[in-house]
Amino acid sequence: MIAAPASTLANVAEHLRDDEIHVWRLDYRPSAGRAPLRAVLAAYLGIAAEQVVLADGEYGRPALATGLDPSLGFNWSHSGGHALIALGRHVVPGIDLECQRPRPRALDIAERYFSSEEAALLAALPEAERSATFLELWTAKEAVVKALGRGLAFGLDRLSIASVAGQLQLRRLAGDDASAWQLQRLDLDHGLVAALAWRGGERRIRLATLASDA
Repeated sequence: MIAAPASTLANVAEHLRDDEIHVWRLDYRPSAGRAPLRAVLAAYLGIAAEQVVLADGEYGRPALATGLDPSLGFNWSHSGGHALIALGRHVVPGIDLECQRPRPRALDIAERYFSSEEAALLAALPEAERSATFLELWTAKEAVVKALGRGLAFGLDRLSIASVAGQLQLRRLAGDDASAWQLQRLDLDHGLVAALAWRGGERRIRLATLASDA
């Protein structure tokens, strides 16, 4: 991961390749709303931030308004004072970020909302390991659902996630071919859990931190 000042953002954006997904990590303040997202999008679109117009899809996913570059797909997620923004050409990424904390009701939630395979996995774990595994599954499922452009109402039991040799894998997705999807855990600081998902072939992920004065 590299730390990048705002002055380098446009240069990195200019070199976004079709076989890449760029992920920017940045500080998040609720009072800023979507301003940080607009600033990053502006660099990739080559326009001023005030010209970036966003529209909400049917399930609340932000999208570029008509008239802006339709080839640029993006998604963002924030938790606590942290945010992640994923961008790619000719792809619709989904990203989710969560701060780690104890989840005493992890198994109850999984048994009610997750797939039976995921609930069984959590039930078999020692309680001390359950919260971390639950959060990893949660962020992975959220990333896929966001890449679909859907909300939680899609049903988290309609997709199933597994961890194979330390890698996340989408095993089942209702109405789609799970093998056509890519799902990756993002390596962040201790205390943060994140996942990135997209439908399509493998891509190189470039993860960088945007300086807080951006």
